[in-house]
Parts: sequence; structure tokens; C-alpha cells
Amino acid sequence: MKRHPIVRSLVLALLAVLLSMGAFAQEKLDLQMLDRIRAEGLNNSKIGDFLIYLCDIYGPRLPDSPQYVKAGEWVVGQAKEIGLANAAMEPYGTFGRSWELLKFYAAMTEPQYMPIIGYPKAWTPGTNGLIKGPAVLIQAKTVADLDKYKGKLKDAIVLVQEEQDLPISFDPMASRLSGADLDKLGLAPEPYARRPQAPQMQDRVSRAQVQQAIQKMFKAEGVGVVIDPGRGKFGTVFVASGGSRARGTETPVPAIAIATEQYNRIVRILQKNVPVTLEVEVQARFTADDLPGTNVVAEIPGADPRLKTELVMLGGHFDTWHGGTGATDDGAGCAVAFEAMRILKALGVQPRRTIRMAFWDAEEQGFVGSRGYVANHFFDRAKKEKKPEYDKLSAYFNFDNGSGKIRGIYAQGNSAVVPIFEEWLEPVRDLGAGTVVLRNTGGTDHLPFDGVGLPGFQFIQDDLEYDTLTHHSTMDVYDHLSRPDLMQAATVMAWFVYNAAMRDQKLPRKYFDANVPAPQRGRN
Repeated sequence: MKRHPIVRSLVLALLAVLLSMGAFAQEKLDLQMLDRIRAEGLNNSKIGDFLIYLCDIYGPRLPDSPQYVKAGEWVVGQAKEIGLANAAMEPYGTFGRSWELLKFYAAMTEPQYMPIIGYPKAWTPGTNGLIKGPAVLIQAKTVADLDKYKGKLKDAIVLVQEEQDLPISFDPMASRLSGADLDKLGLAPEPYARRPQAPQMQDRVSRAQVQQAIQKMFKAEGVGVVIDPGRGKFGTVFVASGGSRARGTETPVPAIAIATEQYNRIVRILQKNVPVTLEVEVQARFTADDLPGTNVVAEIPGADPRLKTELVMLGGHFDTWHGGTGATDDGAGCAVAFEAMRILKALGVQPRRTIRMAFWDAEEQGFVGSRGYVANHFFDRAKKEKKPEYDKLSAYFNFDNGSGKIRGIYAQGNSAVVPIFEEWLEPVRDLGAGTVVLRNTGGTDHLPFDGVGLPGFQFIQDDLEYDTLTHHSTMDVYDHLSRPDLMQAATVMAWFVYNAAMRDQKLPRKYFDANVPAPQRGRN
């Protein structure tokens, strides 16, 4: 029987639609396993206990410090206890020298006594015992302005910045991503165009020259300690490095960051020509110059005879700054990864591919641990050398933007994974995770993977207090973690790595050219 042309067209159109749907809807989702993952992750979570030990007992964890090593050894023991295989602190290369704070005290004693909230800057030396003397405010707009201070700064306690502006903020301290925010993330960013140099460029160069001259003079004069404002508000101090981990680097002058409100008080008193007397003591210790760097790894071996040599990875960075205990940056990410592994292990999951957890060293110094791992296992960009495991990795999933829940995932410019991730997220949409955006994001340990053409991804997270309070500050502590959010994140993470480990094919990769330099994006 001859078909009517309209019927024939409709049939062909329907077939085209079905074929198109088939091309993007091929994921075999085990929703019964998802129910079990949700039950274990949301009703039987152990993530809080893990974080108490990791942060309160073994934090902070400055790269390769004694605290870092002790924390790594504890995680290895915990991994073995829950039945993970090949748990170890794996060397990736030479880190340099680490640093350890042993003691700190600071106070204003005249015109009134004031205990000072502050922290020494990492990789700066200790003082020569207790330093007590007048505070000296260095006011120099040009290098020539420094001449009046020469010969007067031996063992001095100096301040080099003016009073800091602390405007009243009417924005909320904590926030979650709204639907509009997530929709905006889904839009392609505006194309980047290099801006012409601003007229203020010369001013910035001049200021930099003055700062370099100040530091050189401080060293030559034998300044006792430099005090800087800690950039935060409400007594919170943001503190990082004041020196270098590199071998053979000249040791800088001791430096501390103090609460901005207290710094401003000292400056205002000095500007009224009223003497200020301070006392400061710092005891700090450098480790050996060529300290080996280590990442913490453990895994659930694959069970499929054909696929067990392939890998799915997950993790976060293990190192922290020293002002807090590294709870949100990035104890949270390590805890989420460990809890995801615990969930899968508790459920007796036999993954087809090996699932490997990795906690990275020295992320804050430029992804040192993850770069070393990628170079050793997958691809050495410096040598343009491809390693045997390069073709074995399906994906790496990272968690490192505070303790906010997972709201979705950045596809990192990989169009082929977008429909796959959308399918994975659909059955956990009620947990708040449902957005896949094509755009890139920077500043986390997925970048060394992405930089060599491997599927490396960072989750979209609610910010909570991360940018306003905890990131690199003295308030990066357990009390500012959101345990319910982390339970949700570990559940979603477990679901993602389970799907990646069980699907028939590795996740698709985007185009990679080893001759094109890897982009360096975002903060640490």
C-alpha cells in the first residue's frame, strides 16, 4: 500500500527525533543504587567526625609541614580502616622547604594595653626573642622619602600602610545561588579582549618600586618585625605567605598580619603624634630545603576484567593556610571525597573501573601536588610526554569552593559531557543539584587535568560565607562548615563517581593540543 506523503513525512520526522534522543539519552542509570547512596549519605553520614579529626586535631596543614604529614598518616589509616586499597602518601617530587609556627604573642602596651589579634605570615622567620619598642609608621611615596629612616630602624617594629578603609557592608554575609544566578552561569561569558593599559599603570609601577625599596632597606637596617593589616573585618585576619618556599631564597624580615581594626587604631594614635609601644614575639621554624612533596591517595579497585585498569578520580586539596584550620579550604573537599568513598564501600559497590581518591598537596602554591601527579601519571607538559595511564582516565571530579552544597557542575568547555551530566543530575535535582554549564571555572585542582586534555571538573557550589569570611582567613574553622550541605555534596559526588565507574565508555574528551600553553585561571 502506498503511503500518503504527509504520513510518510511524519514517520521520517518521528524517526529523526527518536534517533536524536537516542544520541543524547544513552545513560544506564541504576536508580536503585542511587536510593541506597542517598540513604547512606543522608541518613548515616560520618562526615562530621572526619572533619573534627582533620581540622580540630590535625589542622592546619601547611604544605609538607609536620602537621600535614601527621594528618596524611591519619587519613591513610582511616582509609585502610574502611577497606580502601593502596592507601598511601605518594611522593610527586620535591616541594622545597616548609614552615611551622611554634609561638606568637603581640600587644600594645602604651598608651594603653591592648592584646593584638594577629598571625605571623608563613615562610617568614621568627623574631630574636621578645621585641619591645616604639611603633614606627613608614610614610613614603617615593624611594627618596626613605632616606629619613636610614640608620633608625634597627630592631624596630614598623608599619608601612596607612589607615585602612572599612566601609559598612549591607550585603549578606552568607548567600546561596538563586535560580537566576544559575541561569546566568549557563550563559557563555563575554569574549575576552585585552584592555589597553590604564593611565594608572605608571602609578602602580612606582608603588611597586617603592615597596621593593622598602623591603630591601628593612633587611639592610635590621628591622625587628613588620606589621600589616589583616584585610578583614570584625577581628578576622586574612593571612598567607610573606616569604618563599624555594631553596636558597633570602629569608625576609619577620612579618605579621593583625586585625584591621587594631591596625587602624595604632595608625590613628601615631598620626596624632602620640607614641605607641608594642611588643612582639614570633617563634617559627623552616624545614629542610629539599623536602619531598606527597599527595594522599587510596582506591576501590575495579572489578570488571576489561575495565578495571581504567580510572575515575575524585578529590580536593589537603594543604591549608595556617591562620585557621583549613575547614572550608579545603578540608570540606577532602571530607566530601572521603565520605563518597566510604558510602560506596559501605554499600559493597564493585565498580567496573577503579575509583581513586586523591588529596592534593600545595594547591595554594599553584597546584603543585596535582600538577606533579598529572605529570607522573598522565602527561608531562614540560616534556610533552604522554604516560601509560593517560588513556585510562575517565574523569576527575573536584570539590573546592567552601562547604556549600553542590548545585551542578562546570563542563569545562566539553560539550559532549553536558547531556551526560544532565542525565546524572536529573534524579538528584530535588537535592538542589541540577545545573550543567558549559563554561570553564578556574582556581582548583581540576585545572592540571583539564590542561592536558583530560576530563577534569569542578562542581558548582553555594558560596555560603566562603568569599566573605573563611577563604584564607583565621575563621576557616569547623564552626563555619555546613554539615547538611556537605552530606548532600558527598551523596552527589558518590553518585557521579559511581556512574563514571559503571558506564560502558569513558567520558568523552575535548580537543587537546600539547603545543598550546595551558591556561592559568582563577584564584587558589
